[in-house]
Amino acid sequence: MFEILKRFFDFCDKENRNKFYAAIALGVVNSFFMALRIAAIAVMMQGVIRAATGTEAFSAKTIWLSFGIMAFSVAAAIVTKKNVSMWQTEGGYRTCAQKRIQIAEHLRYVPMGYFNQNSLGQITSVTTNTMELMGDVATRAVMLVMQGLLDSALIIVMIFFFDWRIALIATAGFCAFQFVNVFMRLAVRGASMEKSLADEAQIEKVLEHIQGIAEVKAYNLTGKRSKELNAVIDRAKKVCIKMEMRCIPISAIQSIVSKFSGVAIALASIWFYLNGSMPLEKCAVMLICSYMLFAALEAGGNYSALLRVIDIGVQKAQAILDIPLMDIEGRGHPLLPAARERRNAPLDISANDISFAYDKKKIIDGVSLQIPERSKVAIVGPSGGGKTTLCHLLSRFWDVDKGSVTLGGVDVRDWSMDELMANFSFVFQNVYLFHDTIANNIRFGNPSAPMKDVIAAAKKACCHDFISALPNGYDTVIGEGGASLSGGEKQRVSIARAIMKNAPIIILDEATANVDPENERDLMAAVSELTKEKTVIMIAHRLKTVRDADQIIVIDKGKIAEQGKHRTLAKSGGIYSRFIDSRKQAVSWKI
Repeated sequence: MFEILKRFFDFCDKENRNKFYAAIALGVVNSFFMALRIAAIAVMMQGVIRAATGTEAFSAKTIWLSFGIMAFSVAAAIVTKKNVSMWQTEGGYRTCAQKRIQIAEHLRYVPMGYFNQNSLGQITSVTTNTMELMGDVATRAVMLVMQGLLDSALIIVMIFFFDWRIALIATAGFCAFQFVNVFMRLAVRGASMEKSLADEAQIEKVLEHIQGIAEVKAYNLTGKRSKELNAVIDRAKKVCIKMEMRCIPISAIQSIVSKFSGVAIALASIWFYLNGSMPLEKCAVMLICSYMLFAALEAGGNYSALLRVIDIGVQKAQAILDIPLMDIEGRGHPLLPAARERRNAPLDISANDISFAYDKKKIIDGVSLQIPERSKVAIVGPSGGGKTTLCHLLSRFWDVDKGSVTLGGVDVRDWSMDELMANFSFVFQNVYLFHDTIANNIRFGNPSAPMKDVIAAAKKACCHDFISALPNGYDTVIGEGGASLSGGEKQRVSIARAIMKNAPIIILDEATANVDPENERDLMAAVSELTKEKTVIMIAHRLKTVRDADQIIVIDKGKIAEQGKHRTLAKSGGIYSRFIDSRKQAVSWKI
């Protein structure tokens, strides 16, 4: 148990960890004030019993002393409990918030291959369920367990001042309770991992179901017919029930142990009184203590079953934070200062015999190419040939396994990641817009840009007119993923974002592939505005998009199959020539 608690506290940031430590320290003080109730009861019982036996008169002084101790105990306990609750709540929710931010920042610099190996469900589960567990359930469970241990331990210490024999019985009950509690944690060990995996699978399937809702409706995969979704939800339900059913018997045994410990204290106190080895007033106090001793311990013990679930959550979140990052700081290079000054050092891109494999499958194999600054390069080739991967290597979304990629004569691994990314803008086929205003979505290219610059970028991207026609103009909040905009509108907002960034290198990955004819003219005008005086690397399948490129690179099976200008390659009889013929045939089709 203490190892789990240590891992939890180590997981928290220093500031929040200190809040938890302060809450625990103040919890000790709170437990002391709670234990003072025994002293107040003892004073009153002693006065009542002595008055009843005629030993001494019952005085107002006794009443006021007992009342004063009790009032002080209650008031001090309220104040300390309030601060304990505040500190543990702040520590829990701030840890939750900061870890979410840390995970998001960490994932920015994780190699893209990670996102192919790990499902969206796992990442979402960690950042939602796990972090919610940390912020709410974990802090409550940890503090209740700790408080239960502290309250019971201090009450037992207090009992030692009254009668060491009763204190030993209480200690034995405390140890027996903890012994049973070990079995509670062992019982949920396997079920905790099952629950975590079931939660991940459930989130993954729900996300898949929502993202593919069009297909779900089209093929009537609703209700009971959505078997996979129903199956994972049902499994998650069964795992939760299984976990509860494992805990219930042991929780009952814990309750029996605590109750029998109280009964043992009561019987022993009566026995010691009857044989004359314990005064009546002490016996009465011990009888009262037998009822209150294990109340806090029992409450904390029931929550201890969650410690294993919390531990798995901590390990999963930490596993993401432990993923090796790309070298985001850069290795440094004497040419970097010159490379930053684009007027003096052209930002030419060079790939030198680069190779890259993903999951033991070679995607890029010995590719070398030169892309001069402000030139226009088209990358074409069969689907799955490695076009997108090549662009990702040039912009260092991944690191090459062999060879090197340079920008401005400097290896991209020598640049810091932020400096490197400042030189690239991307327009992808599948545009993602965030649930925010259109203005803020455009500002992602330059977060501090004033509104006039946002409008200027939108006009260049040919999207000012349709934005102005929206109910709230640039302040219109669009749905997550840009669901409230058409494909062409999303593409133009994406281009406005890239224009706002004003990076010297533009990568267009099938940016016009799925655009309808009505939007194509505006989109091409936007692309033309975006690419003025820029280095352009485009992946495209449309002939009119690639024919004017300064060089065309044909990628097939991870290698450069052909390279040159349109006229030369069109006559070569190779892949590019067949590409042209297929496009001409497509144009000639009539309905």
